[in-house]
Amino acid sequence: MSQAHKQHGTVVSYIIGFGLSLICTIIPYQLVVNKTLTGDRLLAAIIGFAFLQMLIQIFFFLHLGRGPKPLYNIAFFVGTVGIIAVVVGGSLFIMQHLHYNMSPSEAAKQLAEGEAIYQVEGTKTGACQGVKDNHAVTISRGSINPVRLEAKLCDTISFINQDNGVHEINFGVYPQNTNYAGQAKVTIRKGMSETITLNELGAYQFYDHVDPTLTGNFTVVPR
Repeated sequence: MSQAHKQHGTVVSYIIGFGLSLICTIIPYQLVVNKTLTGDRLLAAIIGFAFLQMLIQIFFFLHLGRGPKPLYNIAFFVGTVGIIAVVVGGSLFIMQHLHYNMSPSEAAKQLAEGEAIYQVEGTKTGACQGVKDNHAVTISRGSINPVRLEAKLCDTISFINQDNGVHEINFGVYPQNTNYAGQAKVTIRKGMSETITLNELGAYQFYDHVDPTLTGNFTVVPR
């Protein structure tokens, strides 16, 4: 058998590939129609059969691995698929995180705050204008000081970490995590500080995700 014929396969290999592809199509269809699986398990099964069918078609119809340098071709293909999977998976993770933790208005407001965009074409964005008072909240030796504070709109709070480890300030009441002005958490490394701008009125609570016993609250009142 010539080298070219080996690379192109045989009628038998095409028939086997077609049969296996057909099986990988019929099984997910039956799972959906008969409601054998539901929810995440059904989705995982469909994705699994789709991936399996892709491999079948690649090896039986595209003949990957039958060329003069099969290992190089396979390694290149696996690397390409891996990169695509990382990019797509990372994008889905980021979009899901933003979807569940931040509304579009919160995202726009946080972006405007970060870029100091006070207004656009005469319309206020909700971002603060100018430098106001700063309030320090210190985390040291397993305690938060002060535990309660009152600030005015557009003031800032600086969370200062004087401990050896990392602290992660979440907004809400443990174990529930909410957002403040589009920000879900504040991560503070050893000897560092992080500052947030108080651009939403109301009373809010926060806790340390690393040590939930460390809690506090702040109230934002009009200027």
